[in-house]
Amino acid sequence: MTTTQIQAQVMPTPAGPLSLLADHGVLVAAGFTADPEKMFVRLSPALQARGLFRVGDLGPATSAVEAYLKGDLAALDSVPVSQPGTEKRQRLLTALRAVPAGTTVSYADLAEAAGLPRSAARAAGSACAQNLIAPFVPCHRILPQSGGFGGYYYGTPVKEWLLQHEGA
Repeated sequence: MTTTQIQAQVMPTPAGPLSLLADHGVLVAAGFTADPEKMFVRLSPALQARGLFRVGDLGPATSAVEAYLKGDLAALDSVPVSQPGTEKRQRLLTALRAVPAGTTVSYADLAEAAGLPRSAARAAGSACAQNLIAPFVPCHRILPQSGGFGGYYYGTPVKEWLLQHEGA
Protein backbone atom coordinates (compact mmCIF):
# COMPACT_ATOMS: atom_id res chain seq x y z
CA MET A 1 0.00 0.00 0.00
CA THR A 2 1.15 3.52 -0.70
CA THR A 3 -0.07 6.35 1.47
CA THR A 4 -1.94 7.80 -1.48
CA GLN A 5 -4.23 4.82 -1.97
CA ILE A 6 -7.84 4.93 -0.82
CA GLN A 7 -8.25 2.61 2.17
CA ALA A 8 -11.26 0.30 2.37
CA GLN A 9 -12.75 -1.76 5.16
CA VAL A 10 -15.83 -3.98 5.17
CA MET A 11 -17.70 -4.24 8.47
CA PRO A 12 -20.53 -6.61 9.37
CA THR A 13 -23.76 -4.93 10.51
CA PRO A 14 -27.28 -6.25 11.18
CA ALA A 15 -28.36 -4.44 7.98
CA GLY A 16 -25.67 -6.19 5.93
CA PRO A 17 -21.99 -5.60 5.16
CA LEU A 18 -20.93 -1.95 5.25
CA SER A 19 -17.99 -0.84 3.09
CA LEU A 20 -16.07 2.22 4.25
CA LEU A 21 -13.58 4.04 1.99
CA ALA A 22 -11.26 6.68 3.42
CA ASP A 23 -8.67 9.11 2.19
CA HIS A 24 -6.25 9.99 5.01
CA GLY A 25 -8.95 9.45 7.65
CA VAL A 26 -11.73 11.28 5.77
CA LEU A 27 -14.57 9.10 4.49
CA VAL A 28 -15.09 9.51 0.75
CA ALA A 29 -17.58 6.65 0.39
CA ALA A 30 -19.60 4.28 2.54
CA GLY A 31 -22.40 1.95 1.65
CA PHE A 32 -24.11 -1.33 2.37
CA THR A 33 -22.20 -3.70 0.14
CA ALA A 34 -19.65 -6.45 0.77
CA ASP A 35 -17.65 -5.24 -2.23
CA PRO A 36 -15.86 -1.90 -1.68
CA GLU A 37 -15.13 -1.82 -5.42
CA LYS A 38 -18.83 -1.01 -5.97
CA MET A 39 -18.28 2.17 -3.95
CA PHE A 40 -14.83 2.85 -5.41
CA VAL A 41 -16.15 3.06 -9.00
CA ARG A 42 -18.54 5.85 -7.91
CA LEU A 43 -15.62 8.06 -6.81
CA SER A 44 -14.08 10.78 -8.95
CA PRO A 45 -11.52 9.67 -11.57
CA ALA A 46 -8.78 11.43 -9.55
CA LEU A 47 -9.52 9.30 -6.48
CA GLN A 48 -9.91 6.13 -8.55
CA ALA A 49 -6.51 6.73 -10.12
CA ARG A 50 -4.92 6.33 -6.69
CA GLY A 51 -6.05 2.74 -6.26
CA LEU A 52 -7.80 0.89 -3.46
CA PHE A 53 -6.26 -1.02 -0.57
CA ARG A 54 -8.20 -3.10 1.98
CA VAL A 55 -7.39 -2.65 5.65
CA GLY A 56 -8.72 -4.29 8.79
CA ASP A 57 -9.45 -1.13 10.75
CA LEU A 58 -9.99 2.47 9.63
CA GLY A 59 -9.65 3.78 13.17
CA PRO A 60 -12.19 6.49 14.08
CA ALA A 61 -14.65 5.53 11.34
CA THR A 62 -14.60 1.89 12.48
CA SER A 63 -15.04 2.91 16.12
CA ALA A 64 -17.92 5.20 15.17
CA VAL A 65 -19.78 2.40 13.36
CA GLU A 66 -19.24 0.05 16.32
CA ALA A 67 -20.55 2.70 18.74
CA TYR A 68 -23.54 3.44 16.47
CA LEU A 69 -24.45 -0.24 16.33
CA LYS A 70 -24.23 -0.42 20.14
CA GLY A 71 -26.72 2.44 20.47
CA ASP A 72 -24.68 5.66 20.35
CA LEU A 73 -26.78 7.10 17.55
CA ALA A 74 -24.71 10.30 17.30
CA ALA A 75 -21.41 8.42 16.85
CA LEU A 76 -21.37 8.77 13.05
CA ASP A 77 -21.80 12.56 13.23
CA SER A 78 -18.20 13.31 14.21
CA VAL A 79 -16.53 11.34 11.41
CA PRO A 80 -15.16 13.69 8.73
CA VAL A 81 -16.62 13.15 5.25
CA SER A 82 -15.97 14.60 1.82
CA GLN A 83 -17.88 14.20 -1.41
CA PRO A 84 -18.09 16.25 -4.57
CA GLY A 85 -20.90 18.54 -5.57
CA THR A 86 -22.00 22.02 -6.48
CA GLU A 87 -22.57 24.67 -3.82
CA LYS A 88 -26.28 23.77 -3.76
CA ARG A 89 -25.47 20.06 -3.41
CA GLN A 90 -23.03 20.81 -0.57
CA ARG A 91 -25.71 22.84 1.25
CA LEU A 92 -28.14 19.94 0.90
CA LEU A 93 -25.57 17.41 2.13
CA THR A 94 -24.74 19.63 5.12
CA ALA A 95 -28.46 19.98 5.94
CA LEU A 96 -28.86 16.24 5.52
CA ARG A 97 -26.06 15.54 7.96
CA ALA A 98 -27.79 17.81 10.49
CA VAL A 99 -30.98 15.69 10.58
CA PRO A 100 -30.72 14.03 14.01
CA ALA A 101 -30.99 10.29 14.51
CA GLY A 102 -34.48 9.26 15.53
CA THR A 103 -36.14 11.85 13.32
CA THR A 104 -37.24 11.97 9.71
CA VAL A 105 -37.97 14.89 7.41
CA SER A 106 -39.44 15.28 3.94
CA TYR A 107 -37.49 16.22 0.85
CA ALA A 108 -39.15 19.65 0.94
CA ASP A 109 -38.10 20.08 4.60
CA LEU A 110 -34.54 19.16 3.64
CA ALA A 111 -34.53 21.73 0.84
CA GLU A 112 -35.79 24.39 3.25
CA ALA A 113 -33.14 23.45 5.86
CA ALA A 114 -30.51 23.98 3.14
CA GLY A 115 -31.80 27.50 2.54
CA LEU A 116 -33.59 26.56 -0.67
CA PRO A 117 -37.28 26.93 -1.46
CA ARG A 118 -39.47 23.97 -0.51
CA SER A 119 -40.05 23.58 -4.24
CA ALA A 120 -36.44 22.36 -4.47
CA ALA A 121 -37.56 18.99 -3.09
CA ARG A 122 -36.47 17.35 -6.36
CA ALA A 123 -32.92 18.68 -5.88
CA ALA A 124 -33.00 17.32 -2.32
CA GLY A 125 -34.05 13.94 -3.67
CA SER A 126 -31.23 14.01 -6.18
CA ALA A 127 -28.70 14.81 -3.45
CA CYS A 128 -29.96 11.82 -1.48
CA ALA A 129 -29.89 9.53 -4.51
CA GLN A 130 -26.28 10.48 -5.29
CA ASN A 131 -25.05 10.46 -1.69
CA LEU A 132 -21.80 8.47 -1.54
CA ILE A 133 -21.46 8.24 2.24
CA ALA A 134 -24.42 6.36 3.75
CA PRO A 135 -25.24 6.18 6.66
CA PHE A 136 -22.79 8.91 7.78
CA VAL A 137 -24.68 11.35 5.55
CA PRO A 138 -28.07 9.97 6.60
CA CYS A 139 -30.26 10.00 3.50
CA HIS A 140 -32.24 7.17 5.11
CA ARG A 141 -33.85 9.82 7.38
CA ILE A 142 -35.60 11.51 4.44
CA LEU A 143 -39.08 10.26 3.61
CA PRO A 144 -41.56 11.29 0.92
CA GLN A 145 -44.40 13.55 2.08
CA SER A 146 -46.82 11.15 0.42
CA GLY A 147 -45.95 8.45 2.97
CA GLY A 148 -44.01 5.22 2.94
CA PHE A 149 -40.26 4.79 2.94
CA GLY A 150 -39.50 5.95 -0.58
CA GLY A 151 -36.44 4.65 -2.33
CA TYR A 152 -33.02 3.89 -0.90
CA TYR A 153 -29.89 3.05 -2.89
CA TYR A 154 -29.20 -0.01 -0.72
CA GLY A 155 -32.82 -1.22 -0.63
CA THR A 156 -35.85 -0.49 1.51
CA PRO A 157 -35.06 -3.24 4.08
CA VAL A 158 -31.75 -1.51 4.92
CA LYS A 159 -33.52 1.85 5.23
CA GLU A 160 -36.18 0.29 7.45
CA TRP A 161 -33.53 -1.34 9.68
CA LEU A 162 -31.64 1.96 10.08
CA LEU A 163 -34.79 3.90 10.98
CA GLN A 164 -35.91 1.19 13.42
CA HIS A 165 -32.43 1.09 15.02
CA GLU A 166 -32.64 4.86 15.49
CA GLY A 167 -36.17 4.69 16.87
CA ALA A 168 -37.60 6.86 14.09
